[in-house]
Amino acid sequence: MKSSLKYSLFLSGVILIFLHVSSRAADRPEKPNVVLIFTDDLGWQDVKCYDIDDPTPYETPNLDSLAKKGVMFWQAYSPAPTCAPSRCAIMSGNHPARAQKTHVVGGAPPHPRNKHVRMMDPWYSGRMPADEMTLAKALGENGYTTGHSGKWHIAIDHHAFPQPMDVGFDWTRSDRGARTAMKDRLSGFATTAEDDPYQLDEDGFPFHQTNEDALTFLNEHKQDPFFLYYATWLVHSPIHTRSEALLEKYVERIGTDPKSTPKKDVPGQKNPFFAAMVEELDHNLGIIFDYLEETDDPRWPGHKLSENTYLIFTSDNGGMEGGPNERYTDNDPLDMGKISAKEGGARVPLIIIGPDIPAGVQTDVMANGLDFYPTILAMTGTPRPDGKNLDGCDLLPLLHGDPKNPDLVKEEDGASRDTMVWHFPHGVALESTIREGDFKLIRNYDHVENPATPELELFQLYETENGETKRVDIEEAKNLAEKLPKKTQELNAKLTAALTEMDASYPYYNPDIVSSLPNKENVCVVTEHKRQGRSADFSYQENGAKVVKADLIYTLNGGNQYEEWFRIPADLKNKGRVTAELPEGTTHYYLNLVDENQFLRSYPEVSAKGGFFAEAALSFSQNGKLKTGETKKRMKGDRNIPFNRWDTNKDDLLSLEEYLTGQTGENLEKRFQNFDKNGDGTVTRREYVVDSAR
Repeated sequence: MKSSLKYSLFLSGVILIFLHVSSRAADRPEKPNVVLIFTDDLGWQDVKCYDIDDPTPYETPNLDSLAKKGVMFWQAYSPAPTCAPSRCAIMSGNHPARAQKTHVVGGAPPHPRNKHVRMMDPWYSGRMPADEMTLAKALGENGYTTGHSGKWHIAIDHHAFPQPMDVGFDWTRSDRGARTAMKDRLSGFATTAEDDPYQLDEDGFPFHQTNEDALTFLNEHKQDPFFLYYATWLVHSPIHTRSEALLEKYVERIGTDPKSTPKKDVPGQKNPFFAAMVEELDHNLGIIFDYLEETDDPRWPGHKLSENTYLIFTSDNGGMEGGPNERYTDNDPLDMGKISAKEGGARVPLIIIGPDIPAGVQTDVMANGLDFYPTILAMTGTPRPDGKNLDGCDLLPLLHGDPKNPDLVKEEDGASRDTMVWHFPHGVALESTIREGDFKLIRNYDHVENPATPELELFQLYETENGETKRVDIEEAKNLAEKLPKKTQELNAKLTAALTEMDASYPYYNPDIVSSLPNKENVCVVTEHKRQGRSADFSYQENGAKVVKADLIYTLNGGNQYEEWFRIPADLKNKGRVTAELPEGTTHYYLNLVDENQFLRSYPEVSAKGGFFAEAALSFSQNGKLKTGETKKRMKGDRNIPFNRWDTNKDDLLSLEEYLTGQTGENLEKRFQNFDKNGDGTVTRREYVVDSAR
């Protein structure tokens, strides 16, 4: 009798709990909110809770606390090792290789940086197309109010077309706030004065307008189902802090003289400015977290916004370890950093919390920024747009099921996802990579004249047995390509198949290199060019290597501030002829011929003046000359024009990466260092204009 009574009481309790939970679930608004926090250049080892091996001096208490409220991914990746392609990928759902958006800026004719480099980048798009069915558009069609705060950079320039409201956002602000460049990072710190635009708060942190803008959107639209894309400028250069006390804290902790920060070849997290920036980021995000935790949900009386909000925190790429003259941070034990597809350039922190997601879970399941689009669709009950390509996977079954079970992440065909691909045919990296299970293969394109870099490298990052993951070589230090040739060739074939399916573009060899390079003497030459109306006709002479591809590279706005170039196939005819139809609106154009040895011949030869390419190109006019002197005027006039073009994030500072992307010629790094008078790794407008005028 006692056991029957106990059972009845137990059953009654279970029923009451079930009814209570069901009631709460029934009351919950059916359209949860989503906040996507996208940091800038924050590395895997820059967040305290991710720290392994050598202890980090950085403090991130708010992010550490966030990790305990949801799922923390140890093997999460960005879609690309630089910011713009990752940003385009998460908004479009398209892999950078498929979108032909594989690096920052873009939209320029292929050209070698100078006559001493063996390879050059392929053409890649300058922006995400405005007609793309973005995540913001899809959510808007489902009744969501969509907002953006912070960095954009989904176009050839931060302020170029398309802007957030061109691709579906209802609300946008992009003030740089406290990240605006300082004239001198050793003075001019923020104060508590009320008229100080960066007034210190009660905790000693400077006011940051970008963070305030994110809060404004939340406060103005908390009564709606909302999606906030908060793309903070932190922790991108310039490397500075406006809090003197915070700087002094890390100077004392790290032991680095702020007047003499470590050079780029000095390992370790020893830069007190960067350390202060990481803590500033954490502090700002803590304000956002607190707002969600403390603010009543107008759509759900008696509950807080956080109870019906999914929050995703991550970074656009791996940590930027430093500029030409200063080390910022260190991704150790991961190799390399931003601008490399190795682990240090692509692995990022990722924390996801929200309704029905278990708290305090750490997982080794692989995830990627490409997964956000399908996952957010699932979170919000938003239908997948008709015909929409999505290269990522829905993570919600994993998050709501067993976050440690990789079989819950499914491809379109229902198979469990165990493979990811990255394509970065740029700069000095020139590589594509594939990760399948515990193994990762790297394909190096510039290997013919560089025997120190093998064509293929194979690494075993982990060893997984019975669901347990053991670290093996996340340092990518032990190349197993020769030891495991079958595995190497198998992954290389899969990488080729994936890139072929996405119609990826590959780097070219430079036929004008001054040093020796096999097959450069066999490159074709263009012998004649004619045009009638919009039909262009070219003749070329092969010199031993067969021409296998022809492209027309054209622009619709030659000489304009945001001069942008596009690519379409040209028609290879018999007997050394190529024809192309110039698109409506073409102002200038080039012909690109690619031979069987992957050499690129451009006609005319590409050169840039002031960051523009139109002057050297073929002009669309009846006499073959420029219609007016406007292009030359733009290129030879105001020195601010090239500065504006290269300064892609509009912080009034040029980084070496920005400068090299917008320049051709010799000794560019040395020229950059000549501009960089104070050796901080960035060039101010004044430094550039004064030196250019000499």
